[in-house]
Amino acid sequence: MINVKILREKPELIKEALKKRGYETDVVDELVELDKKRREIIKEEDSLRKVRNEKSKEVAKIKKAGGDASQIIEEVRKIGDRIKELADERKKIEEVFNEKILEIPNIPHESVPVGRDETENVVSRHWGEPREFSFTPKPHWDLGEILDILDFSRAGKISGSRFVIYKKEGALLERALVNFFLDIHTKEHGYEEVYPPYLVREESMYASGHLPKFREEMYYAAEDKLFLIPTAEVVLANLHRDEILQEKDLTRKYVAYTSCFRREAGSYGKDVRGMIRVHQFNKVELFKYTRPEDSYDELESMLHDAERILQMLEIPYRIVELCTGDLGFAATKTYDIEAWAPGLNRWLEVSSVSNTEDFQARRANARFRRKDGKVEYMHTLNGSGLATPRVFIAILENYQQEDGSVVIPEVLRPYMGGLEVIKAK
Repeated sequence: MINVKILREKPELIKEALKKRGYETDVVDELVELDKKRREIIKEEDSLRKVRNEKSKEVAKIKKAGGDASQIIEEVRKIGDRIKELADERKKIEEVFNEKILEIPNIPHESVPVGRDETENVVSRHWGEPREFSFTPKPHWDLGEILDILDFSRAGKISGSRFVIYKKEGALLERALVNFFLDIHTKEHGYEEVYPPYLVREESMYASGHLPKFREEMYYAAEDKLFLIPTAEVVLANLHRDEILQEKDLTRKYVAYTSCFRREAGSYGKDVRGMIRVHQFNKVELFKYTRPEDSYDELESMLHDAERILQMLEIPYRIVELCTGDLGFAATKTYDIEAWAPGLNRWLEVSSVSNTEDFQARRANARFRRKDGKVEYMHTLNGSGLATPRVFIAILENYQQEDGSVVIPEVLRPYMGGLEVIKAK
């Protein structure tokens, strides 16, 4: 949630940010007027309470002296009725204000490139050289069939489109990836592991910034009023909701493995083949709570931590800085990490690493106390470290051999019982 102080003092700053993101700006004027009206009502309420208190004291004095205070009592009653009317009006204004302010995305950091959409994102650097093949590399769905490790048809029969069954060495590779990611981030990068619930309450989705904007993307269990998480970010962003941490305890670094569930409501007809875009997938999520002055250094550190995984797997990748028009709703700055998939002849996003500054923390009321006693909102950061489906794709397609077999990256072999090659069946 944006800072109301900025709305009051610098509404044009928010308007400019919305323009850069491709949003309409009318809501800013609406919010300014609602906030102004609310403050006017509060001022009148306070003034009336003061008058009521003074008249109540007069009533007490008159009664003590044995006089008739009925006229003043009636005045006090009318003031009370007016205060109640104002309170009801204020409540309605606050409901509309709170609903509308949640629709405003975060303000992009000044370093974010200005652009309309993903076509104007900026590739900042590459790592690794794409492999030269002596044959035409196959896409992962063909390799999965040749190796008998991915089953799309049975997954479709059981669950419908955009699902996949991992089997045999495929299931082993998927499990190996999760364990490898977790081991590196906990043992080498210093993250604290969390295994969270997959179902969350509505208020948790609001706190992380996934509601109200992305409601149609969520799976919802109406009877229990619970959402299936689209990412562990939701849970981790709520981990310190309504808490005050101590400055000495920051930065807090968390890592969580979960399955993730997304309806992909807006992607009809897009990436329908294979497992580029599926409804259920595994992901290892990185999350940080930091002091405001540390958050951008911690963003670079988190990016490095996610990159390290692909470097160890020896998969070529590139870093993309998202422009204002492609920036996520809660983010102020985002880097995408895209792995090279030669069978598809394209780059695949395997991680987004973002700083949300105090946007999520304001929604979650997650704060910290400085050494001098001052209480402030923390900054939160999140990133995939990594999502498994597209890393799985990148491994199959980069490490494939002409006969359809796939060499296992050396760092994964201890997680696969020493298996070096998945051979064609």
